[in-house]
Formats: sequence, structure tokens, C-alpha cells
Amino acid sequence: MHDLSLGTWFIHITTLFEWTLAILLIVRWGSNLRNPSFNWLALAMLPNLASAMAAITWHIYDNPETLRGLVVLQAALTVFGNSCMAFAAWNLVKAQEQRT
Repeated sequence: MHDLSLGTWFIHITTLFEWTLAILLIVRWGSNLRNPSFNWLALAMLPNLASAMAAITWHIYDNPETLRGLVVLQAALTVFGNSCMAFAAWNLVKAQEQRT
């Protein structure tokens, strides 16, 4: 854990909490609006949350070469998560068009 400053650790950890809170708020907002498309958006955010957890795990153990696979996993989860969120956003737009 020596490779990152205390401020950087703070940002990393609070970002995990913020992302989790955002997922929960999106689910609640979708529920209040009675729009299930928001649930798909929240679900699509989970791979990016897992990506962040993989990156933080790698940093916790001081970035060892033996855990280099976490970097690959983190990158793959980011690509997959961003693709999922793009599709979920498109789905949200289409659902909104059908409601109007």
C-alpha cells in the first residue's frame, strides 16, 4: 500500500462508495418513476464497480507482478462495463421515447 498517497487512497475508496450509492439511487429513482429501464442502467454499472475493486485490490498488495492478472481483469471489466452502460443508456432513451 506504499505506492499510493493517502489522498489517492481516499479518492479511490470514496469513489467506490459513490459508485455504489449511485447504483442504489438509480434503482430507487427508476422505482419511483415506475421505469424498469433504470434497473438495467444500475445493473450495467456493476462491471465498472468490479473493475474498480480489482484495481484497488492490486494496489492493496503493492502492485506485485504475481497479481498482474488483476490489471487485465480490470481492463476487461472496464470495456465490458462501458459497453453495458452504453447499451443501457440507449435502452433508457428508447424507453423514454415510447413513453412520450
